[in-house]
Order: sequence, then structure tokens, then C-alpha cells
Amino acid sequence: KKGAVSEICSPRTAQSIDTFDGTLPPLQKGDRGGFAVLNYHYDLKPLARSLRNNRTDAEQRLWYYLRRRQIMGVQFYRQRPIETFIVDFCAPTAKLIIELDGSQHHEPVDVRNDLTRTTRLESLGFTVLRFDNL
Repeated sequence: KKGAVSEICSPRTAQSIDTFDGTLPPLQKGDRGGFAVLNYHYDLKPLARSLRNNRTDAEQRLWYYLRRRQIMGVQFYRQRPIETFIVDFCAPTAKLIIELDGSQHHEPVDVRNDLTRTTRLESLGFTVLRFDNL
């Protein structure tokens, strides 16, 4: 088996793999171990949990197709808090957010709020897709 590693890796990498004991060095203060964490307000967590437990029919139907990495192996999350928002579906690795908008999103005030929200999420690097669930 060691021969297989040395055939596809440089000798130095193969040596590192052979001597790796499975432990990693401890994280330094503020280090996330190479993982990006989406910041959010902690107060939103119970509300997000409640929304996950009380989803609409449209959310339930879409979740059937998004869950379990069914689309190109991308992991989606439901009712995910990001900063001061809770988004319907989020794929952090793909930088994709999917929002299902009900009838309340057609009011002028809500249209402006959605635009502000979309602009902020796009400034974080996300692509936001919005669909009516009417």
C-alpha cells in the first residue's frame, strides 16, 4: 500500500502520509481550522429552529429535492441564520441562497426589505434566487 501512495505523490508528501498519526495540532485563538463560519445573531437561533419545524408546503416540497446532497453533492441547510436574516435554504459551499416568497412579500414595504436583504447577502458573496410559492 505504501508503494501506491509514493506513485501518485512526491516523496516528501508520501513520507508525511506514512508518518501521520491521526492527530492535528491544536487550533490557535481565532482559528477556525480552515472552515468558514457564517456569522449570525444568536437570538435568531430559536426562531430558525421554529421555522424549520413549521415549514410551508412549498418549502417541504423543495426540501425533498435539496436534502441529502442530491444536487451535485451540494449540502443545503433549511432556515439558516446569516447575520440578521434567516434564509429559507442555504448552500454555503456553493454560495447559494434560495428564498421562497409568499404573498406577504408583494407588499411595497416587504419588497423594499427583500431588496435590502438580497443586496446584503450578495455583498457577502452569495447568489440569491427568489421564487414565489403562490
